Amino acid sequence: MSLHLGDLAPDFTADTTRGPIRFHEWLGDSWGILFSHPADFTPVCTTELGAVARLGPEFAARGVKVIGLSVDPVESHLRWEADVAATQGNPIDFPMIADVDRRVSELYDMIHPGASDVATVRTVFVIGPDKRVRLSLSYPMSTGRNFDEILRAVDSLRLTESWPVATPADWRPGEDVIIGLGIDAIEAASLFPGHRVVTPYLRYTECPAVAPAAR
Repeated sequence: MSLHLGDLAPDFTADTTRGPIRFHEWLGDSWGILFSHPADFTPVCTTELGAVARLGPEFAARGVKVIGLSVDPVESHLRWEADVAATQGNPIDFPMIADVDRRVSELYDMIHPGASDVATVRTVFVIGPDKRVRLSLSYPMSTGRNFDEILRAVDSLRLTESWPVATPADWRPGEDVIIGLGIDAIEAASLFPGHRVVTPYLRYTECPAVAPAAR
């Protein structure tokens, strides 16, 4: 199975470090991030878990639930969490899936044919409240993931879910955004008074507000 943007994220049941879950039920109406690891006690992933734990309040403020995955059992995950807290300075406050049988990894196409059956499991999925895949990124084992960038992408996704706009290259929250091509000049003047026209297809406006995440 190959997942594409806009596809329904597969539902599943799994054991985690916070008890058993059914994925769609656990997500509820929230945005979600599912990110995977090849195995416990791997060095790059240890730093990544610490980075996600550090950003926990930022994800929570945006109504984003985070869940990790590794192919080792829960008992191993819990020992790894202790190492992460000791070495990275941030205790893990999100669940970790024990994907011992690789079932979830296969559902999400995180094991690539012709490669090791675990080494390529290093993917990030951002899933919308409608349970559809909004973003996916895959990394090699040697390159640590940039979760500040993933947080920035979540900000863009939440904004463009609420308004008919797009975000330009290197955009940061609060900076000007681009008016969507589906908005004609009359509607643009009504929705975004004072917007700036560079070309007929490139129109900038101040960043509109996004409703706070439900708590």
